[in-house]
Amino acid sequence: MSAEANRGLHYEENLLWEKERCDHPGVDFPEPQNTALRTGTGARGPIGLPQVSEPQAIRHFVKMSTWNYSIDHGLFPLGSCTMKHNPRLNEKLARLPGFAQIHPMQPESTVQGALKLMYELQNWLAELTGLPGVCLAPAAGAHGELAGVMTIKRAHEQLGNKGRTVMLIPDSAHGTNPATAAMCGYSVKTISTKDTGRLTVAAFMEALGDGKDVAGMMVTNPNTCGLFESEMQEIAHILHKAGGYFYCDGANFNALVGKIRPGAFGVDVMHINLHKTFSTPHGGGGPGSGPICTTEELAPYVPVPTVAKDGETYSLEWEDARPDTLGRLKAFQGQFGMHVRALAYMMSHGADGLKQVAEDAVLSANYIMARLSDDFHVPFEGPCMHECLLSDKNQKDAGVTTLDMAKALCENGFHPMTVYFPLVVSGAMLIEPTETESKETIDGFISVMKDFAADVRAGDTDKFHEFPESTPRRRLDEVKAARNPVLRWSGS
Repeated sequence: MSAEANRGLHYEENLLWEKERCDHPGVDFPEPQNTALRTGTGARGPIGLPQVSEPQAIRHFVKMSTWNYSIDHGLFPLGSCTMKHNPRLNEKLARLPGFAQIHPMQPESTVQGALKLMYELQNWLAELTGLPGVCLAPAAGAHGELAGVMTIKRAHEQLGNKGRTVMLIPDSAHGTNPATAAMCGYSVKTISTKDTGRLTVAAFMEALGDGKDVAGMMVTNPNTCGLFESEMQEIAHILHKAGGYFYCDGANFNALVGKIRPGAFGVDVMHINLHKTFSTPHGGGGPGSGPICTTEELAPYVPVPTVAKDGETYSLEWEDARPDTLGRLKAFQGQFGMHVRALAYMMSHGADGLKQVAEDAVLSANYIMARLSDDFHVPFEGPCMHECLLSDKNQKDAGVTTLDMAKALCENGFHPMTVYFPLVVSGAMLIEPTETESKETIDGFISVMKDFAADVRAGDTDKFHEFPESTPRRRLDEVKAARNPVLRWSGS
């Protein structure tokens, strides 16, 4: 069977360069006549694209698109990622001509509807978080994180708080947290959570010291182990008394939305991933959206622009209205298409529906933990929030690791969970079913995981080292691939 053949509808596909049969393209443009080069540089030579016909190009990319596992194919149990269904209603509204076909440099009088939508989204986020200062500009979660920490830094600068150079961060934090702190010029002091998976007042006090050099604290709540930080309110009070600000990583707001306002447990500034909590698409590295919400005290320092309302007129608020702002972090006004989708999701659910989102997400995760706790090691005492954390401790002695089970999930038609994170747990498997998955889908995932555990107990382990066998690409030597990546096709 040739490489071009398929097995049923299971396509194999060569590189476009391997389809090239001649040195001219599949379209025939006439040579331009009487034109002068106006770039100020030399004429451009061949750009190295494969020369194929239009049908070849279309079929190539359509075939490859069938390889992409997506939320429309099945369950994404990725912990902390909240890969939930993206309602088609949101897409329909984002494509309305008054939203999809506007330009950020249009006069404000011609985009009043768009500005009103952004203003309404600001209000919804303020209400849901209990934090009235909202800026929609940040382009994604990590960018919102940067905006949040820069807001804290700007506040300290404007208030004359010199010498505050330390940011406190738990050891279970997302890797972007210490990176963001370092980018903002802070040194990081780690708060240990290894014993309980949660922050404790005692561990926080040890890291805080006298607090004179502490600018703030970065904490995800619920945390990266899928647990609610039950001592957070007391810790925030101690931090504020020492003169620091509490930045909350809003990656896991999905578990709290409609149930509790982060401002109520002491948050000063947080970012929110619209793609995680409010169903806007993850894209493929974008388009993201990571608005920040702050207390009234910090609101003057957030980036510009924000949307203001005067009577029935909406406008963008720039530096002239907020001279203490840290300035602009992004070109124009943020990812507007994501703003449309997020507000559509909020308004279609309403307050009661958003509350049920959190309840169903937490219920689904605890259901998985309860069903799998006899088969897999549960490192921290529950209950969990919207994601549950397991490890391979019960299987590792038999030679089956977290990676093996992730590959076995691929073989069984499931996207793997998040593996080997958080780093505080060896062989971690972080599972998040989200509220949009049915019990039948979750039961199917649980059944496969229980089969893995039963096979390991029965000594049927060799197959785990060969999976996946039915996918278009087999198992890689991942260590070799990481140490000696081949980044260019040689044609040989």
